[in-house]
Amino acid sequence: MRQHIDEEERMVPQQESYDIVVVGGSGVDTIVRIPTLLAPPTDSIGVPPIEEWPGQTGGNVALGARALGLSAALLDYIGDDWIGAQVRERLAEGDVEFAPLISPAGTRRAVNLVDRSGRRMSFYDGRDPADLRMPREHYLPWVGRARHVHLSIMNFARFLYDDLAELGVPVSTDLHDWDGLNDHQREFALRSDLVFFSAAGTGQGFPGVMREILREGRAEIVVATAGADGAYLLTRDGGDTPRHIPATVPPAPVVDSNGAGDAFVCGFLYGRLAGRDVEECARLGAVAGAYACTAPGSTALISAEALQRA
Repeated sequence: MRQHIDEEERMVPQQESYDIVVVGGSGVDTIVRIPTLLAPPTDSIGVPPIEEWPGQTGGNVALGARALGLSAALLDYIGDDWIGAQVRERLAEGDVEFAPLISPAGTRRAVNLVDRSGRRMSFYDGRDPADLRMPREHYLPWVGRARHVHLSIMNFARFLYDDLAELGVPVSTDLHDWDGLNDHQREFALRSDLVFFSAAGTGQGFPGVMREILREGRAEIVVATAGADGAYLLTRDGGDTPRHIPATVPPAPVVDSNGAGDAFVCGFLYGRLAGRDVEECARLGAVAGAYACTAPGSTALISAEALQRA
């Protein structure tokens, strides 16, 4: 499903180069705060006011990168709907250049249940049609000016890999809670230079997944985030045992873990683009991830000054 680009809607790059261009992953999260993630034995339960937060993984990475002082752009599909308008407004407020195309399926949504400790469970609607494709004439002017491209695991984003390889642009991706088996994430895992994923999807098996990504794919660095247990780092030249990066203590009480993984990615990429070594990049990621937990709905975006101080 190749979408027509309305000439009046077409956006062109406003800068000669971008530190990060993010592809895919925008949408709106509905946050519902509940006492516990266990289902209560009742038909209904009273909750605090339900809130809408534009962002989702790609939007969060673009906004977080911009808050760190990096030049950032986001390319994606949204709907011609009020939800998409929220996404546009949030990215404009965050000074992120946004080049959207309109999908007839509408803007992606998720309902996130958040308990008293800040833990969450997300119900993501993943509504994009399977045959959705982003036209080359839309993305090439942007990714061709990027120092780094971050691909969200939208199905249409996988079709950019050949062009990105030809351009020689480094690519990262976040597989989220990949179990090491699901085919949807596998191509992203094996064709990216820098791979993030959540250890929650594999339990104690995450080191094996990290080794497999390095063995079978092109990645030089794999990072498994583990929430309050910190993160684990494995590099192509660093042996078979992942290095543990301790979690950072949040600077304020934990409110919401939405966006913590995306913030980790931002902190890591900030260090990477500045030429820091990989362990320092991971520590920067840990600081940014902890900071993200101190406000609702992925709204705590750390600045470069605060990141350096921490």
